[in-house]
Amino acid sequence: QVQLVESGGGLVQPGGSLRLSCTASGLTLDPYNVAWFRQAPGKEREGVSCTRHSDGTTAYEESVKGRFTVSRDNAKNSVYLQKDRLKPEDTAVYYCAAHNNILCHWNMDFDYWGRGTQVTVSS
Repeated sequence: QVQLVESGGGLVQPGGSLRLSCTASGLTLDPYNVAWFRQAPGKEREGVSCTRHSDGTTAYEESVKGRFTVSRDNAKNSVYLQKDRLKPEDTAVYYCAAHNNILCHWNMDFDYWGRGTQVTVSS
């Protein structure tokens, strides 16, 4: 059974940092594109980033560029989302998702999803 499990969420003050992890079981993440999404209360889910497996490049949604960074550790079958200079508007449930596709964008369909981890940015 394929599972993606997010972890690392929590409460952080504005300007602080968090690192989210997305760890796969039943699936080797290496050949998959991995995207991060978030959903704030009362809002639709939105894409945050998409990392292409073929060359490791990551596309970021405009509001997180320069603040969020994605990395992968294939040995740990994990992908990480480093979030710096957090803002209250970054408060959301964060999800990771994976698909096997040449192209990589959060507007595409994804085959596997995690259940999410809550991130709250508040003083």
